[in-house]
Amino acid sequence: MKEVAVKQARTIAGNIRKLREYKDYTQDYLAAKLNISQNAYSKIELGYSRITLERLFVISSVLEVEPAHLISMETEELIGLVSFN
Repeated sequence: MKEVAVKQARTIAGNIRKLREYKDYTQDYLAAKLNISQNAYSKIELGYSRITLERLFVISSVLEVEPAHLISMETEELIGLVSFN
C-alpha cells in the first residue's frame, strides 16, 4: 500500500514539474507564489517533501489546472489537456 502512495506522490510531483516547464515558469516563480524558498520548492518537485492540500491548491491555481488533474492524470494527458485549452 505504501508503495502505491509513494508512486502516486512521484507522479504528482512529476506532473507539477512538467506543467511548470511547459508554461515556462521557473522554480523561483512558483516558490514566490507559495511564499517558500526555491530550494523548498525544488524538494516538492523532487518528491522529497510532502505536499499539503493547501500547497496543492495554490500550485494548481498558479498552473491554471484543477487539483484533481494533477493527482489523477498522467503527464502526457495533462499536457494535452492544458495545450488544448
